Amino acid sequence: MYKLFGEPGWGSALIEAQLQWYQLPFEFESVGDLFRSHGARERLTRVNPLAQIPTLVMPDGQVITESAAITLYLADITKSDELVPAADSPERCAFLRWLVFLIANIYPTFTYKDDPSRFVTDKSAQEDFSKNVGQYRSRLWKIVEEAVQTEQFPTNRSFSALDIYLCVMTRWQPGRDWFAQHCPAVYNIARRVDGHPKLMACWQHNFPE
Repeated sequence: MYKLFGEPGWGSALIEAQLQWYQLPFEFESVGDLFRSHGARERLTRVNPLAQIPTLVMPDGQVITESAAITLYLADITKSDELVPAADSPERCAFLRWLVFLIANIYPTFTYKDDPSRFVTDKSAQEDFSKNVGQYRSRLWKIVEEAVQTEQFPTNRSFSALDIYLCVMTRWQPGRDWFAQHCPAVYNIARRVDGHPKLMACWQHNFPE
C-alpha cells in the first residue's frame, strides 16, 4: 500500500491522478495548510525535510518526493508506457523536456508567489515580488502555449502525464478563465482531461464543483 501525503487541490493531485490511473492501492493522508499551519509543516517534516507535497511513501517504506521523479518512477514500477513514453519512443525526448520545464520553471512560481514573505521581508517589496513572479509565470505559460500550437508538445499526439499536469496546474492561479483567453490550446487540453473517465474520482476529490 502506498501512502500519499497531500492536500486536495494542491500538487499532490498530480500524483494522486497517476496512482488512480495505474490502479495502485494507496492511502491519502491530508496534511493541512502548509503555509498557515506550523503543526502541518512539523508533521510532514518528519517524512520530507522540505515539508512539501507530493510526498509518497512506498510499500517498503522508502520515501520519494518531487513530482517529476515520482512520475518517472511509477511508470518504471508499473512497466507501463501509458503516461510516460518508453525510452525508445520518438516522443520520449519532448516528454522529458516539457515535464522538467513544467516542474523546474513554472511549478516554483507557486512556491514563490503563494507566500512571498518566506523570501522577501519588506511588505512593499513582497507586493512587487509577487507581481513580478506572476508576470514571469504568465510568460512561461505562453511558451507552453506556443509549443502546443506548433505541435512541439507531445500531448498533441498521444495522452501522457503531461496532460495531467496541465489539467491540474491550470486550476491554480491565474486560473482557467485566464487560460481560456491567453492560452486557449493549453486550456483545451485541460478541459479534455477534466472529463477523462479514469480520472473522475481524482478530480472530484481535488476539485469538487
